[in-house]
Amino acid sequence: MTITMYGIPNCDTIKKARTWLEDHDIAYTFHDYRAEGLDKATLEGWIGKVGWQVLLNKASTTFRGLADADKQDIDEEKAKALLLAHPTMIKRPVLDLDERVLVGFKPDMYAAEVTA
Repeated sequence: MTITMYGIPNCDTIKKARTWLEDHDIAYTFHDYRAEGLDKATLEGWIGKVGWQVLLNKASTTFRGLADADKQDIDEEKAKALLLAHPTMIKRPVLDLDERVLVGFKPDMYAAEVTA
């Protein structure tokens, strides 16, 4: 299984997830979507697996900083456009496990899904 973690390196949740993977000797690749960007096909794949509502982090500083008009009436197409334009609004981390995608970090979820 190929594991890719998507996020930004200075995020505290990313740091916890990376530490967990390293402590469990699980190899992964890190993709910094602030520096490397995020392509539409990858985002659409995640949306197909977990839904845009799971990915859109309305508590993020970036989301809260949007104009009120951008925060209202969000549907899938608007969410895609916002997430591609501002990937830091994606809940972190996103762990791509080939056929599965995990969003967020909980040690018990990682233990069940990553080591299985």
